[in-house]
Amino acid sequence: MRKNAYKILIIIFIFVLIIGFFFLIFKKDYGFDKIEYTSFEPLVGLVNNVPAPRNATINGVDYLQSLLPVGKFGGVFTTSIMGEPKTFNPYNANDATSAELSEIMYDGLTQTNVSTGEVIPKLAKNFEILPDKKTYIIHLRKGIKWSDGVEITADDVYFTYNTIIFGGYGDGSAKDVMTIDGMLPKVEKIDKYTIKFVTPKPFAPFLRNLSASIVPKHIFKNATDKGREYFLTFQGVDVNPKNLVISGAFKLKEYLPSQRVVYVKNNNYYLINKEDKKLPYIDKWVMVIVGDTNNQTIKFESGVIDVLAVNGSLVNRYRELKKHGDFELYNLGSSTNTTFIVFNLNNRKNKEGKYYVDPKKQLWFQDRNFRSAIDWAIDRNDIVLNVFSGMAKPLYSAEPLNSLFLNEKVAKGHPKNIEYAKELLKKSGFYYKDGILYDKNDNRVEFELLTNAGNTQREAVGVSIKQDLEKIGIRVNFKPIEFNSLINKTVNSVDYDCIILALTSNINEPNAGYNVWTPNGALHLFNKRTNNDLKSSDKVLDFEKELENIFKQGAIELDFNKRKKIYDKYQEIVARENPLIYLYAPLNISAIRKKIRNIYPTKIGGLIHNMAEIYIEN
Repeated sequence: MRKNAYKILIIIFIFVLIIGFFFLIFKKDYGFDKIEYTSFEPLVGLVNNVPAPRNATINGVDYLQSLLPVGKFGGVFTTSIMGEPKTFNPYNANDATSAELSEIMYDGLTQTNVSTGEVIPKLAKNFEILPDKKTYIIHLRKGIKWSDGVEITADDVYFTYNTIIFGGYGDGSAKDVMTIDGMLPKVEKIDKYTIKFVTPKPFAPFLRNLSASIVPKHIFKNATDKGREYFLTFQGVDVNPKNLVISGAFKLKEYLPSQRVVYVKNNNYYLINKEDKKLPYIDKWVMVIVGDTNNQTIKFESGVIDVLAVNGSLVNRYRELKKHGDFELYNLGSSTNTTFIVFNLNNRKNKEGKYYVDPKKQLWFQDRNFRSAIDWAIDRNDIVLNVFSGMAKPLYSAEPLNSLFLNEKVAKGHPKNIEYAKELLKKSGFYYKDGILYDKNDNRVEFELLTNAGNTQREAVGVSIKQDLEKIGIRVNFKPIEFNSLINKTVNSVDYDCIILALTSNINEPNAGYNVWTPNGALHLFNKRTNNDLKSSDKVLDFEKELENIFKQGAIELDFNKRKKIYDKYQEIVARENPLIYLYAPLNISAIRKKIRNIYPTKIGGLIHNMAEIYIEN
């Protein structure tokens, strides 16, 4: 009996040890310790090897052939979008919604392999890089057509690059990322199906940048001939969909503001399945316009939409619903979106001679100690815990956490430190009176913080930041506004103090951020220049010049390890100067109906990167 009692005690003791150990692990990984409340196991493992399409020539036509399982034709796929489009012209699209909706209709010469990240052909059948590493020969697919039946040829490619992109029509982002040390590539038509590009120097991102939308010359030339002002209105949201001529898998059929955007399949698309039948499988792709993320969730749960980006606070609920539901959950890892606060550092005047930004605020925002104090005062771990229920990670780096070029040292960041934040402010002459912060000219420190209304997570983050900055004596007037109004204030003008915003990053190529970090870039939000300001070289900040030089160096360096060191430096400068203060990287968790087939999610491509190959199982 005594021996058995000892055995029982030993078993109990071991069991307690195991439970204690488990608690420590559980505490660390699942939320008892809020600093580490960021873990979430994959609900469904990511597919690492998605077969890339191959070339297939049939009756003289160079198709792209899908190697995914053959599916069923027909049906309607329904997704959702938050904002309203402002244009369906890919070269006027300077907001995320317009870019997404217009680029659906126009393919580029190249694309990214969603498994490996390498550049592979799309409208191009293949490409050559000559030994000088500056000359690129692009061979187009023969016999493929625009949606109106006209053949796609080198004339369209030459026109797109030489006239629209290099000619500076519309949004300048495409031109920015093709600029090499202040110079543009030369483009030459060799024959009907061959184009040659020559870059001024070896240019590492060049092939990837050839993913820019190719547009039909016989349609767009009429617009460019009428001048840049007319081009800005060309294919706006009031366009008659019947007049659109496209190369992509889906063509606009209908846009009803505040309701939906509807696409139908392009019967002339050049992708075929393994049975040589033309794709896409789906007849219609409907995007429901939702006002906010709560409405988005309701529409998914009521069966209106087929895909949902799941809010971190709802993940546990959806794990339970999944057990008896008609959907699957995918954890795609950290989002490639980088969310940040951007201060308006602009110190120029408009045409009327009035400063874009209140002069006293200019002094605050341009003060590195002030920006750094904001950085140290923000409790990112609290945001991760309370806004995302732990389904996110604090973000301190300009590169997303899954970037090949991530500077690990910068990404480690620092904890919140209110006292250190106050010390930084005092170094720049700020002082406290009754807990309220004043500048050295006795102005109370107060500014407006904007974000887009309807994004409940960003709204909650704004409230959290407002509360954090109150602890260092700053009054923040937080105001969510309509998305297009927000874009107008940032991209189209400089009418703001401070904004919470996000940009999508390319995890394979930092040069995609060239137009964010160089002084005249179209998305240089923290010191945005209008057309009248582009020659204001005397007002370029020192660290802006540093960043511009780094991006020039990084673009012409072909060795990966050397490029990595160059881009490590840019992340260090951004973390030091804080023109953009990075906040969080949510886990990209999505729900999708089980009836939607040929879903091959990857970290690079996301969930529905292969829309033309997706089909519906009835």
